[in-house]
Amino acid sequence: MDHFLYRNGQLHAEDVAVAEIVAAVGTPVYIYSAATLLRHYRLLDEALAGLPHLVCFAVKALSNVAVLRLLGDAGAGMDVVSGGEYARARAAGVAGEKVVFSGVAKTAEEMRLALTGGIRQFNVESEPELEALSAVAVALGREAPVALRVNPDVDAHTHAKISTGRRGDKFGIPIARAPAVAARAAALPGIRMVGVDVHIGSQLTSLAPFEAAYTRVAALVGELRAQGHAIDRVDLGGGLGIPYARANAVPPLPSDYGAMVRRSVGHLGCEIQIEPGRLIAGNAGILAARIVYVKAGEDRDFLILDTGMNDLVRPAMYDAHHDIVPVHQPPAGEPTKPFDVVGPVCETGDTFARGRELPLMVAGDLVAFRSTGAYGAVMGSEYNSRPLAPEVLVHGDQFAVIRARPGYDEMIARDRIPDWMHEDRTAAGGADC
Repeated sequence: MDHFLYRNGQLHAEDVAVAEIVAAVGTPVYIYSAATLLRHYRLLDEALAGLPHLVCFAVKALSNVAVLRLLGDAGAGMDVVSGGEYARARAAGVAGEKVVFSGVAKTAEEMRLALTGGIRQFNVESEPELEALSAVAVALGREAPVALRVNPDVDAHTHAKISTGRRGDKFGIPIARAPAVAARAAALPGIRMVGVDVHIGSQLTSLAPFEAAYTRVAALVGELRAQGHAIDRVDLGGGLGIPYARANAVPPLPSDYGAMVRRSVGHLGCEIQIEPGRLIAGNAGILAARIVYVKAGEDRDFLILDTGMNDLVRPAMYDAHHDIVPVHQPPAGEPTKPFDVVGPVCETGDTFARGRELPLMVAGDLVAFRSTGAYGAVMGSEYNSRPLAPEVLVHGDQFAVIRARPGYDEMIARDRIPDWMHEDRTAAGGADC
C-alpha cells in the first residue's frame, strides 16, 4: 500500500495534489510520502516483534537527510556503504551506535571517521579489510565491532546486476573460509567480533533463497560458537522485493518474511538485524514529469518527457519496469494506445518504456512514474548538464522541498578555470571586456 491515490480525478500524495506540488516546484520532481515511509518501516519492525532486533534502513536506497531523520526518529538504525552516507546518517541525528557500515572497499579514512564518530558494527567483507581495520583501530586506541559478511553461494534469482550472494560475486567471505577468518579476527588487536552478516541480493520475490542462505548462516553460527567465538548478532541484510508493476504478483509480505526468520535463525538467541531499503522507500516515492511533445514516428508514437535517464536510470540500466500514470485521471473507458515513453537525453537508451499502453495525452500533460522512491534520486546525475531533480517530502496536507533544483549558474560555478588559462587569454589580447 502507498499514499498516492486519485481524488476527484487528481493524483494526490497523501492530502496534497501532485499538480499543486508541480505548480510550486516544476518538473521533473521526486515526491515522497512520509506516511508510506513510516508505514513500511513499522511493518518490518512489527514482523520481528518478540525477537531482539534492529531495522537499519539502507541509506543507499534514498539518502536525503530529511528522510533519514524521519526514519531515525521512528527508531530505525542506518546501513551505510560510504563515508558520505555515514556523514548523512549522523547529520540526520542517528546515533553512531545505530549505524552499520557495509561495503567491500572501506578506506582507512572511512574507518577512522566511523570509529571516531561511533559505530554499531563494521560488516567486514575480506581478510585485507580486517587487517586494515585492526591497524586503524589500534592507532586510534579504539575497538572495532565486527560482523563477518559471508558469501553463502546462494542464487537469489533476481537481476544479475543486483545479485550479491553467489560464488564469484565480489561480496563477502566464502562461507567455508569463515571459521579461519574468525580465528584471525579473534587474534587481531583492536577487533571485537560480534556477529555474522549475509546479504544475497535485491528485489527478491521469493522467500526460498533467503531461507537457504539463513539456514547456512545458522549452521555457521553453531560452528563458530563451538570454536569459542561469542556470536551475539546475526545481520540478515535486506533484499525483499516490491511490486513495481501493479499487474504483477505481490512479493512476500513482511509478516511472511518475519515468520521465515524465526524458522531459520530464531533459535540462535541472537539479536537480529535487517537492512531493507527498497521495501521501505520504493513505493513511497513518485517522479512527476511533463510531456514536452507527442511525436508520431514511422511505426510508433512517442511521448517525449522533460525527465530523462539522468533522473531515473533504472529502466536504462536494469531494463526495469515502472508504472506510468497520468496525473489527471482519465475518464473510465477512455481509449488508450501504445507509446514509447522517452526522455530528452541524447541517448537511445533514454527510454522508459516501449509500446506501453497509455491514455491519449497531449503536450503539457503531467505523468507520474510510480515506485521511484528507492534508487531514483540517489542514482541521478547531471548528464547532458541537466539539473538534478528536486525532492519533496509530503506530510498530510503539507509539503516541503528537501532538495532544491540547482540553477545553471550554480552547476557551472562548481567548475574551475585554471589561472594559467586566464593568463594565456590576457597575453593573447583576448581578455573579456
